[in-house]
Amino acid sequence: MSRILLAGLFHETHTFLDGLTTLDDFQIRRGDEMLGCKGDASPLGGVLEIADEFGWQIIPAADYRAQPSATVADDVIEQFWHDIAPAAAKADYDAIYLVLHGAMASRSILDVEGEILQRLRALTQVPIFGVFDLHANFSPKMAALADCLVGYRENPHTDAREAGLIAARLLNRCLTTGPRPRIQLKHPGLLWPPTGTGTASDPMRSLEVMARQFEREDDSLWAMSIVAGFSFADTPDTGVSFVACTTADATPHLAALAQRAYELTDLGQITDPPADEVLAKLKPQPAGLTVLVEPSDNIGGGAPGDGTGLLRALIRHDIANAAICINDPQAVRDLEAGSRRIHLGGKGSRLDSGPVELDVALVALNDGRFELEDKNSHLASMCGDVFDMGRCAVVKHAGITILVTSVKTPPFDLGQWHSQGIAVENLSVVVVKAAVAHRRAYDKIAARMLWVDTPGPCSSNLKALPYRHLHIAR
Repeated sequence: MSRILLAGLFHETHTFLDGLTTLDDFQIRRGDEMLGCKGDASPLGGVLEIADEFGWQIIPAADYRAQPSATVADDVIEQFWHDIAPAAAKADYDAIYLVLHGAMASRSILDVEGEILQRLRALTQVPIFGVFDLHANFSPKMAALADCLVGYRENPHTDAREAGLIAARLLNRCLTTGPRPRIQLKHPGLLWPPTGTGTASDPMRSLEVMARQFEREDDSLWAMSIVAGFSFADTPDTGVSFVACTTADATPHLAALAQRAYELTDLGQITDPPADEVLAKLKPQPAGLTVLVEPSDNIGGGAPGDGTGLLRALIRHDIANAAICINDPQAVRDLEAGSRRIHLGGKGSRLDSGPVELDVALVALNDGRFELEDKNSHLASMCGDVFDMGRCAVVKHAGITILVTSVKTPPFDLGQWHSQGIAVENLSVVVVKAAVAHRRAYDKIAARMLWVDTPGPCSSNLKALPYRHLHIAR
């Protein structure tokens, strides 16, 4: 029976946001608490389940997860290490399996995953395998210190659990057959905003097709990951990369991918039209549901989810039968206290114009906990089967239904709306604060999907960001 040390550290860090992400922002499971995830929709849940098939004995260390947000406080990293180091130091295990994001940065450590791997390697030389997010900023240190890390292959991230299982199967192959792979890394020097990294279209689609072909044709290539990078992190490793887990030389494959990426790179450089320009074309409002996508307030990219740019535009253009979700716990408290004139949103980013003062009609006050309708969504990869939006209020203003939450909620599952009594599929317009990952939920109900630019920290215009550590010329 193989003994596997299991740990998870998952955070996508937006280094241009104000403030810090602290221990209080993380969902933390230690030791046997991790075993409660067995069988759920997360990569951790999948690995715990497949361990039975392999006859593994799991040594659960710690699992830290938080939503995408600002730079992480250093004490989070030190506390995580404090939680896993005793188990890692015992040397009574055969391998380590890590559930990572790959784009985590703290105030003092720009490459958190590389730092943790370095500390682990100081204690052990056993195989280190694991899974990571397609939007990782993969570092040379990660490549040098891990044996095999497998990235998600789809964006929206519908395959996070399956990617975790692929990595687990490869670890079992290593333990049972003997060969031990190594990682080869290629950084082509390209930077794409999240809106340019969907795998249903180029450049990512063609690169993924090439990677899967290489895997089929080359038995020495255990896994090839096309890594889109997370462009809202200011680090030396930020950007597109290719990660080969191999027992031979993957240099020709990596070179071919880089060449194709150069050829397609313009397709990854997305720019979005101004909100007023888009909304002006929606009068009269067309039949069916129009999904307005607001990447600048992309919650999945770390934005606060309280941007008022598109809400102001809906009001300005007199768009009716519409819905928008705004994260504002203070507004929820004010509504619970009886106020019907609220100062909504505009509190989380200096780029926003500030709160919108509105007279509203209260429709409902509800608990925000809901079970995901789609257990294969990106939200499931982050939280498992259930998400809690905190206390919620549903209000109306000038034909617009506004869902006000106390916890920012990535719009990746329609249960967010349905749990609050809102049949979003019957509306004319819905605002989605996302970039790409929402499409799994909304493609099936949308008559059209339009991306718009508003003020916010996740704009697709990367030239506006004040990078200091980035090695890529823009």
